[in-house]
Amino acid sequence: MRVLVLGGGVLGRAIAEALTGEFDVTVIERDEIRAQALAESGLQVVQGDFSYTATLLKAHVERADLVIITTMDVKTIAKTVHVVRTNNKSVPILVILPEDISAEDVENILREEYESDSKIDYVINPRSAIVRSVLETVEKVGERKNSFKLLEKLNEIKERGDTLLIVMHDNPDPDSMASASALATIAQTVGLRPMIVYGGEITHHQNRAMVNVLGMDFRKVSRGSYEIKRHPAIAIVDAQPNGNITILDEDDLRKVQIIIDHHQMLQNLRERLPEGCLIDIRPDVNATSSIMVEYLRSLEIPVTENLATALFYGMYVDTKKFSKLSRVDLKAIEFLAGNVDYDLLNKIEFPDISTETAEILARAIMNRRIYKNVVISNVGFITNRDAIAEAADFLLRLEGITTVLVFGIVDDRIEISARTRDVRVNIGKVLKEAFGDIGSGGGHAQAGGARINLGIFKLAKDKVSLLRLVEEAITEKFLEALGMREGA
Repeated sequence: MRVLVLGGGVLGRAIAEALTGEFDVTVIERDEIRAQALAESGLQVVQGDFSYTATLLKAHVERADLVIITTMDVKTIAKTVHVVRTNNKSVPILVILPEDISAEDVENILREEYESDSKIDYVINPRSAIVRSVLETVEKVGERKNSFKLLEKLNEIKERGDTLLIVMHDNPDPDSMASASALATIAQTVGLRPMIVYGGEITHHQNRAMVNVLGMDFRKVSRGSYEIKRHPAIAIVDAQPNGNITILDEDDLRKVQIIIDHHQMLQNLRERLPEGCLIDIRPDVNATSSIMVEYLRSLEIPVTENLATALFYGMYVDTKKFSKLSRVDLKAIEFLAGNVDYDLLNKIEFPDISTETAEILARAIMNRRIYKNVVISNVGFITNRDAIAEAADFLLRLEGITTVLVFGIVDDRIEISARTRDVRVNIGKVLKEAFGDIGSGGGHAQAGGARINLGIFKLAKDKVSLLRLVEEAITEKFLEALGMREGA
């Protein structure tokens, strides 16, 4: 690539020296003595005024692939852009501009003085560039500080034993599974033997596909089991000790040494945990997988193709297909992108749907009740809890529908999943208001879930009566929380 650097002062010389060797660089410098010094240092130099056509032609501007203008004089910049464009209409132009001058200011001068509509392709403001560089350095310092805190905590755990129990929420999703796998990888670097556990089910067909395709090793355990009690230290990822984790009792919470999550911190959480517990909770980040990538990158731990694929998919799901990204999320995607197996990713995202899932989707469609732009559907007695969420996602695609709630009965509880695309509705708050007094409910602005024990409906004589009572109660409470009335 042929690069013309216009100006051989301190900045121009530094740029030219940095690019030489990688690119074919020519410096244009007006001052004869300075031009000679540049040439003696080994740079390719054309001596002359770069705002004149003759000088630019001598430097072969017509063959240039990039022109960098380093002068800070605005009128000279405008004149030079005009002359460059006259001789090479398509070459990209990068301009170093004073902080109080914009590309539009220069383009206005071009229109007024040269009757030219020439554009500047790239602009760098030195002060802004320095601020960005300082910010990036500060972020790196912060990342290293967080990473060494985690490493210090893992080494501390290693002094008390050689195992670490990593707990996901009861029904782990891709972000939870990928994050747990990443923490296990980090723990292994200090000699710990991690075990990843959960207490519920992995039933969503994409989640099961992720486990199978990537060969993930997770174990289902129950509350009070030896598999929990035998470990001296516990880490929790993508969750906090609340209704989403049922396998830990109060004694177990005293052994929690690490919590890494991207959901808002629960009230009184620190009071329930031992002193010195490492808590890294970042609600501004959209996936716990992104936080784990930051740890892996900062600690320079090699990431296997399978782990990179898992983390990438975890972020993909929790950021709503990369539609909502923080700086941490973006840096994580950039770090992983070259190591992701996209064939495996495709197998995870589009696995075969089980017969039961297809049947539940059909029930959701057949049993839907519409209240203006709201759909409520009862899928009855099922075993696949995750299919409820899939059904809610599916029904939200219906024309004219902005909010969906799907519920079913799994064992001795009612499982509820809700979705919305109505910007006026925070579905997590709606579910908490509707079902918080008889069970648990919550989530994010656009998606959430709730769980209610069947105990309050045990008076029903049979399954048909039970379903009717449940449907009436769920519908009434949900519509009331939305500010609607049934039949309205």
